[in-house]
Amino acid sequence: MSLADVKYLPETPAHDPEIEAINDEAFGPGRFVLGAYKIREGGPHERALSFVAVDGAIVVASVRMTRIAAGAGRALMLGPLAVRPAYKNLGIGRRLVAIALEAAAKAGIPAVMLVGDEPYYGPLGFKRVPRGQISMPRPVDPDRLLSHEIVPGAMARLVGEVCHADQARIAAQIAAMA
Repeated sequence: MSLADVKYLPETPAHDPEIEAINDEAFGPGRFVLGAYKIREGGPHERALSFVAVDGAIVVASVRMTRIAAGAGRALMLGPLAVRPAYKNLGIGRRLVAIALEAAAKAGIPAVMLVGDEPYYGPLGFKRVPRGQISMPRPVDPDRLLSHEIVPGAMARLVGEVCHADQARIAAQIAAMA
Protein backbone atom coordinates (compact mmCIF):
# COMPACT_ATOMS: atom_id res chain seq x y z
CA MET A 1 0.00 0.00 0.00
CA SER A 2 1.22 3.44 -0.91
CA LEU A 3 -0.34 6.70 0.27
CA ALA A 4 -0.43 7.65 -3.42
CA ASP A 5 -2.99 4.85 -3.87
CA VAL A 6 -5.38 6.38 -1.30
CA LYS A 7 -8.11 8.55 -2.83
CA TYR A 8 -10.44 10.89 -0.95
CA LEU A 9 -14.05 10.96 -2.08
CA PRO A 10 -17.41 12.34 -0.99
CA GLU A 11 -19.36 9.70 0.91
CA THR A 12 -22.18 7.91 -0.95
CA PRO A 13 -24.85 5.45 0.27
CA ALA A 14 -22.79 2.63 -1.25
CA HIS A 15 -20.10 3.31 1.38
CA ASP A 16 -22.46 2.85 4.34
CA PRO A 17 -21.79 -0.87 5.08
CA GLU A 18 -18.00 -0.38 5.07
CA ILE A 19 -18.25 2.80 7.15
CA GLU A 20 -20.35 0.96 9.73
CA ALA A 21 -17.76 -1.84 9.83
CA ILE A 22 -14.91 0.66 10.29
CA ASN A 23 -16.78 2.45 13.12
CA ASP A 24 -17.61 -0.86 14.79
CA GLU A 25 -13.97 -1.92 14.58
CA ALA A 26 -12.72 1.44 15.89
CA PHE A 27 -15.27 2.15 18.63
CA GLY A 28 -17.19 -1.08 19.31
CA PRO A 29 -20.80 -1.38 20.40
CA GLY A 30 -20.27 0.92 23.39
CA ARG A 31 -20.23 3.90 21.04
CA PHE A 32 -24.01 4.00 20.94
CA VAL A 33 -24.23 5.19 24.56
CA LEU A 34 -21.96 8.20 24.00
CA GLY A 35 -23.28 11.77 23.95
CA ALA A 36 -22.20 12.36 20.35
CA TYR A 37 -24.11 9.28 19.19
CA LYS A 38 -27.21 10.47 21.05
CA ILE A 39 -27.07 13.67 18.99
CA ARG A 40 -26.56 11.69 15.77
CA GLU A 41 -29.70 9.68 16.54
CA GLY A 42 -31.69 12.93 16.18
CA GLY A 43 -31.39 13.03 12.40
CA PRO A 44 -29.23 12.25 9.41
CA HIS A 45 -25.64 13.27 8.89
CA GLU A 46 -24.69 15.61 6.06
CA ARG A 47 -23.58 13.20 3.38
CA ALA A 48 -22.43 16.08 1.11
CA LEU A 49 -19.98 17.15 3.85
CA SER A 50 -18.85 13.63 4.79
CA PHE A 51 -15.91 11.86 3.16
CA VAL A 52 -14.16 8.52 2.77
CA ALA A 53 -10.62 7.45 1.98
CA VAL A 54 -10.41 4.48 -0.35
CA ASP A 55 -7.58 2.20 -1.36
CA GLY A 56 -8.76 0.71 -4.61
CA ALA A 57 -12.37 -0.28 -3.96
CA ILE A 58 -11.94 -0.61 -0.18
CA VAL A 59 -13.02 2.11 2.24
CA VAL A 60 -10.13 2.52 4.68
CA ALA A 61 -11.33 5.58 6.62
CA SER A 62 -14.28 7.91 6.96
CA VAL A 63 -15.39 11.13 8.56
CA ARG A 64 -18.96 12.32 8.95
CA MET A 65 -20.47 15.70 9.68
CA THR A 66 -23.82 16.29 11.39
CA ARG A 67 -25.73 19.57 11.70
CA ILE A 68 -26.13 20.64 15.32
CA ALA A 69 -27.74 23.41 17.33
CA ALA A 70 -27.32 24.88 20.80
CA GLY A 71 -29.04 28.09 21.80
CA ALA A 72 -28.96 30.52 18.86
CA GLY A 73 -25.92 28.81 17.36
CA ARG A 74 -25.71 26.38 14.50
CA ALA A 75 -22.65 24.37 13.49
CA LEU A 76 -21.50 20.95 12.39
CA MET A 77 -20.33 18.15 14.63
CA LEU A 78 -17.40 16.25 13.17
CA GLY A 79 -17.36 12.53 13.77
CA PRO A 80 -17.05 9.77 13.89
CA LEU A 81 -13.61 9.83 12.33
CA ALA A 82 -12.32 6.29 11.97
CA VAL A 83 -9.41 4.67 10.16
CA ARG A 84 -8.82 0.95 9.65
CA PRO A 85 -5.90 -0.28 11.83
CA ALA A 86 -3.62 -1.10 8.90
CA TYR A 87 -3.95 2.51 7.67
CA LYS A 88 -3.47 4.35 10.98
CA ASN A 89 -0.66 6.83 11.63
CA LEU A 90 -0.26 7.64 7.95
CA GLY A 91 -2.05 11.00 8.01
CA ILE A 92 -5.25 9.71 6.42
CA GLY A 93 -7.48 10.80 9.31
CA ARG A 94 -5.89 14.25 9.41
CA ARG A 95 -6.39 14.62 5.65
CA LEU A 96 -10.06 13.66 5.99
CA VAL A 97 -10.53 16.28 8.73
CA ALA A 98 -8.89 18.94 6.54
CA ILE A 99 -11.15 18.01 3.60
CA ALA A 100 -14.24 18.12 5.83
CA LEU A 101 -13.29 21.53 7.29
CA GLU A 102 -12.70 22.92 3.80
CA ALA A 103 -16.09 21.63 2.64
CA ALA A 104 -17.78 23.14 5.71
CA ALA A 105 -16.20 26.52 5.00
CA LYS A 106 -17.32 26.39 1.35
CA ALA A 107 -20.85 25.50 2.52
CA GLY A 108 -20.96 28.58 4.76
CA ILE A 109 -20.92 26.66 8.04
CA PRO A 110 -19.78 29.01 10.83
CA ALA A 111 -18.11 26.44 13.12
CA VAL A 112 -17.34 22.76 13.63
CA MET A 113 -17.25 21.05 17.01
CA LEU A 114 -16.39 17.56 18.13
CA VAL A 115 -15.72 15.36 21.11
CA GLY A 116 -12.10 14.28 20.89
CA ASP A 117 -8.53 14.45 22.05
CA GLU A 118 -6.91 17.89 21.99
CA PRO A 119 -3.41 16.51 21.22
CA TYR A 120 -4.77 15.03 17.96
CA TYR A 121 -7.25 17.74 16.92
CA GLY A 122 -5.41 20.81 18.29
CA PRO A 123 -2.85 20.90 15.46
CA LEU A 124 -5.80 20.73 13.04
CA GLY A 125 -7.18 24.02 14.38
CA PHE A 126 -9.48 22.84 17.18
CA LYS A 127 -9.56 24.49 20.61
CA ARG A 128 -11.35 23.65 23.83
CA VAL A 129 -14.85 25.02 24.19
CA PRO A 130 -15.01 27.15 27.36
CA ARG A 131 -16.23 25.07 30.31
CA GLY A 132 -19.96 25.37 30.89
CA GLN A 133 -20.74 27.00 27.53
CA ILE A 134 -22.26 23.86 26.02
CA SER A 135 -23.34 20.49 27.32
CA MET A 136 -24.05 17.18 25.71
CA PRO A 137 -27.16 15.01 26.17
CA ARG A 138 -25.03 12.43 27.99
CA PRO A 139 -21.95 12.92 30.18
CA VAL A 140 -18.81 14.01 28.32
CA ASP A 141 -15.44 15.10 29.69
CA PRO A 142 -15.60 18.89 29.12
CA ASP A 143 -11.90 18.92 28.19
CA ARG A 144 -12.82 16.84 25.12
CA LEU A 145 -15.32 19.38 23.74
CA LEU A 146 -13.38 21.07 20.96
CA SER A 147 -14.30 23.54 18.25
CA HIS A 148 -12.94 25.06 15.08
CA GLU A 149 -14.35 28.47 14.22
CA ILE A 150 -14.70 29.21 10.54
CA VAL A 151 -16.47 32.51 11.21
CA PRO A 152 -14.84 34.37 14.12
CA GLY A 153 -17.17 34.52 17.13
CA ALA A 154 -19.49 31.79 15.83
CA MET A 155 -18.92 29.51 18.82
CA ALA A 156 -20.19 32.19 21.22
CA ARG A 157 -23.68 31.60 19.79
CA LEU A 158 -23.57 27.91 20.74
CA VAL A 159 -24.82 27.91 24.32
CA GLY A 160 -26.61 25.19 26.31
CA GLU A 161 -27.30 21.60 25.37
CA VAL A 162 -26.22 20.48 21.93
CA CYS A 163 -28.78 18.63 19.82
CA HIS A 164 -29.21 17.60 16.21
CA ALA A 165 -30.33 20.65 14.20
CA ASP A 166 -33.47 18.76 13.11
CA GLN A 167 -34.49 18.36 16.76
CA ALA A 168 -34.02 22.10 17.35
CA ARG A 169 -36.26 22.85 14.34
CA ILE A 170 -38.97 20.52 15.65
CA ALA A 171 -38.80 22.07 19.12
CA ALA A 172 -39.08 25.57 17.61
CA GLN A 173 -42.12 24.54 15.54
CA ILE A 174 -43.83 23.06 18.61
CA ALA A 175 -43.10 26.20 20.62
CA ALA A 176 -44.50 28.38 17.83
CA MET A 177 -47.77 26.39 17.83
CA ALA A 178 -48.19 26.66 21.61
